Amino acid sequence: MPENSNNIFVYWDNSNIFHEAQRLAEEYNGSPDARFRVRINFNNLLNLATANRTLHSAFAAGSIPPELSSLWNRLENEGVEVELYDRSNSSLGEQQVPDGWIQLRMLQDALRYDPGIVVVLTGDGSGYSQGSGFHTALELLHDKGWGIELLSWRHSCKRLMREWAETNGVFIPLDDFYNSITFLEPSRPGHPLATARLSEPLDLSNRPTVHTN
Repeated sequence: MPENSNNIFVYWDNSNIFHEAQRLAEEYNGSPDARFRVRINFNNLLNLATANRTLHSAFAAGSIPPELSSLWNRLENEGVEVELYDRSNSSLGEQQVPDGWIQLRMLQDALRYDPGIVVVLTGDGSGYSQGSGFHTALELLHDKGWGIELLSWRHSCKRLMREWAETNGVFIPLDDFYNSITFLEPSRPGHPLATARLSEPLDLSNRPTVHTN
């Protein structure tokens, strides 16, 4: 068995995860204001990704302007390496470069290390028909012996990627852990009064994990 076959390598597409959390916050709380108050509990989400296993590394990429710096600082405080892209200096889409960085790191790690377990937080399966994107990267790692776990919101995850993960690894719908991996800030000034909601304790008892050889 490779030395780090049970080590966890986490790759975090925060923009994809957060924007769907905003949509669900509106749906679950019945208030349009909820989308502006929902936040990700980074500690609980990272714990959901690792599931009490040894974390080798965690990597996220995103974009700035400076008003997002506190978000990225919180991720770094949880032990996640963050690479930031200044979107003001490019005509490329907001997520094109960060997504590419995450996928590049996935493939670099596959070359640097013996196979372990890849845990990817995204629902973005775009680019697959052109032989690129997260789905393609996951298939390449799987072919090299890596275990695959995909964490995504159920309805926003690209169907082909979800079905592939269910067949070849593990798919974990974040919807099942919504109240633990999110919290709500109190209402903003000028909006109807709404109280804060804390995250519930994270229960990993029903969290499946991939089995490696």
